[in-house]
Amino acid sequence: MVSADEHGENAGLKRGLTARHIRFMALGSAIGTGLFMGSSESIQSAGPAVLLAYIIGGAAVFMVMRALGELVVRHPVSGSFGQYASHYLHPFAGFLVGWTFAFEMVLVAVFDATAIGVYMGFWFPEVPRWIWVLAVVFFIAAINMIGVKVFGELEFWFALIKIVTIIALIASGIAIIIFGFGIADHDHMGPQSLFDHGGFFPNGIWGLLTSFTIVMFAFGGVEIIGVTAGEAQNPKKVIPAAINSVPVRILLFYVLTLGVIMCILPWNQITSDVSPFVAIFDSVGFSAAAAVLQVVLITAALSAMNADIYGAGRMLHGLAEQGQAPRSFARTSRNGVPVMTVITMVVALLVGVLLNYLYPDQALFLLGALATFATLLVWLVILAAHLRMKRVITRENRLPSEFPVPLWPLGSWLTVAFILFVLVMVGIVPDSRPALWVGLLWALALWLCYLAFVRGDGRRPHELSDRTEPMGSGTN
Repeated sequence: MVSADEHGENAGLKRGLTARHIRFMALGSAIGTGLFMGSSESIQSAGPAVLLAYIIGGAAVFMVMRALGELVVRHPVSGSFGQYASHYLHPFAGFLVGWTFAFEMVLVAVFDATAIGVYMGFWFPEVPRWIWVLAVVFFIAAINMIGVKVFGELEFWFALIKIVTIIALIASGIAIIIFGFGIADHDHMGPQSLFDHGGFFPNGIWGLLTSFTIVMFAFGGVEIIGVTAGEAQNPKKVIPAAINSVPVRILLFYVLTLGVIMCILPWNQITSDVSPFVAIFDSVGFSAAAAVLQVVLITAALSAMNADIYGAGRMLHGLAEQGQAPRSFARTSRNGVPVMTVITMVVALLVGVLLNYLYPDQALFLLGALATFATLLVWLVILAAHLRMKRVITRENRLPSEFPVPLWPLGSWLTVAFILFVLVMVGIVPDSRPALWVGLLWALALWLCYLAFVRGDGRRPHELSDRTEPMGSGTN
């Protein structure tokens, strides 16, 4: 009972994801360890000015998402930016970005699986960590095997827990700032705390610029919206609604949450040894929050892993459709699940976890470096494919887009320039410089694989059907 749409694309996949599922899936993938743990590093780098970095970075991500949205509404396929890159740029561009995105999702999932093992040690210190990691991997595999509707529903509730926690933190933080509740040093809390400890730019403009290498990676994952297009109900409505709502919410969650935290706990007291979320409650004497936050952190990691395996599997399904992955990856089960891609992702995840266990220092270093490079590469390819699509639309006099990118063309070119600037900063900052070298070696390895293994259709631009309809046709 597998199904394909009327254009022959997304063969076997079922459109079981609603706007609610997709909106929360993107929120869940972007609001995770980058906010709960990684934000402490960006705060150390820029101080309170990190709020400005998140605002600028969030604006750039919004432009990337709108570019992806225009592509998705015209071509709603599960291969998403992998197939767009093959069609509008070059077959190798699709191969490069598709495999890079799939591998990036596995890398992030490895970190999340390892983190869950650490979190469970909070309650069960005597249980070996690998047991929890193994259990989590098989749990996530089972979810992804059931069917896309069940997956979407679980992802919705996982993401909802994170969002409710953040809202509760913001509300309680504002209440502490206003009412004090007899907490020591309450007089020093408030917006003035953003300027009292070395000023708003305690590490100067350079501190702000270096923080972008951390801030932009924290937003990585929102592009999974594009991968859901092949299974979204009425993608022309669902995808734009999700894209328009997510960036603003992410911006509010990051900027407002970190602003409240630094209004209560001075930025120079926030360290990478503990989550800022835990630190803020410890600083006001509410240590019981640590146990509550452990549950939230586990849920956050499960949510991210769930979305990562889904996104990687669907991307491989798209690569198989365009002849750049084994054909078995394109086959689906009766429930519309590309079984082989899920199995492959789970095996890769187990190998990654094993390497992380055997060689923790080297594995974490290399995996983290490659994940940083991959995020920026995926965004650049999305922007490049979008720029080329706009040229094709004009040259071939096609129907105007139903979901056009704002501030065209200046906004798009500024976003490209900004992403390139961040990539340069990755190479300049000593701590992140290896990411650039590892990423370039990864791209070279994929080029060699492309030359050695890809034949036939995989060497030709992937054909895409244009689903654009005249304005006012009633389809929107």
